[in-house]
Amino acid sequence: MQKDHHVMIEDISDRFGVREMLSDNSKNHTFLASFLYYFGVLTQAGENSEGDVILKVPNLVIQSLYVERVKKMLLPEPGDRDDGKFAAKQVYQKGRIQSLCDFVENRYFTVFKNRDYRWANELTLKTAFLTLLYNDILYVMDSEPEIDRKYADLTMIIRPDKRHFEIFDVLIEFKFVTLKDSGITGEQAKQLPKDELYNIPKIKKALEKGEKQVVLYGKELDDKYGNLRLKKFVVTALGFERVCFKKIG
Repeated sequence: MQKDHHVMIEDISDRFGVREMLSDNSKNHTFLASFLYYFGVLTQAGENSEGDVILKVPNLVIQSLYVERVKKMLLPEPGDRDDGKFAAKQVYQKGRIQSLCDFVENRYFTVFKNRDYRWANELTLKTAFLTLLYNDILYVMDSEPEIDRKYADLTMIIRPDKRHFEIFDVLIEFKFVTLKDSGITGEQAKQLPKDELYNIPKIKKALEKGEKQVVLYGKELDDKYGNLRLKKFVVTALGFERVCFKKIG
């Protein structure tokens, strides 16, 4: 679902009988990608220079299904999903992101295990927030939209026919600081008071860098769309332990 990311396979399988579905072949990359293609959740996007078939998410409807599926995987309890949805609404209805950051820190991050750290990065953090904030009824959602040859992490621009509602456009830049880079353990990170968390040099640097980017992207968005009710944030995670933020402007 990320910008310009695709699935590539040598060829599209054309056998989906019961025998094939129950065989070991059904677990391989080509079979699964082909299955998603035939069910309309991937579509062909040409071929690469090596002759492989390129598949991508076809449209926003299917993208929303993927987002919803990821949310259900990470938050299997309906009550947790409802709490996350309420916290997300505080961002675009009230311009407040504290509740959403607390939710990700206290609910989402408890799902991740130590072995997940090898894949931990800004994309992990962004995915957690995106699954909660995703709303294609009110917004044009864009992850890594190009703004004057640069890329913002997440923008939520109110749809033209929804601008009469009392909601905000949203721009969020995400940063991720590893425990190793910060020089503290996970247990120490959990115990840190808020003021000490924000004073960690790597956290301060990430927030300052994010602020510069958000100010620049915000100006470009205003120039592009005009008349935005834009709320701008930088969100920084310290490992899978803590989340802090800065509201810009």
